[in-house]
Amino acid sequence: MIKRSWFWTAACFAAVTISASAQTAPPAAAPQPNEGVDQARIDQGKVTYAQKCRHCHGPDMVTGGNIAPDLRRFPDDKERFFKTVRLGKNGKMPPMGDLLNDDQIATLWAFAVSRRTP
Repeated sequence: MIKRSWFWTAACFAAVTISASAQTAPPAAAPQPNEGVDQARIDQGKVTYAQKCRHCHGPDMVTGGNIAPDLRRFPDDKERFFKTVRLGKNGKMPPMGDLLNDDQIATLWAFAVSRRTP
């Protein structure tokens, strides 16, 4: 008798929980990282990345364990990105400020943001 009571109590609780969650509105979709970024700029950044960055950062922004970081996980800090690309980093990443102008760096940022993973 106690087992049946427990079973029915659990069943009722589950039904109420499922019913309540079905009536709750789904949360608003979180903004995507590349919202507001023009696809043409992303495409330009992809080309620049393939020409100037791929050999160190890997074909999909993921390296095989060398010193270059996974750019898909680069912090959401555009200023830091620009500074790192222009000036280099810790003697490991060469400065690219003489090879890339601000617009090219901006397209690289658009491409990196479009590929961001959590």
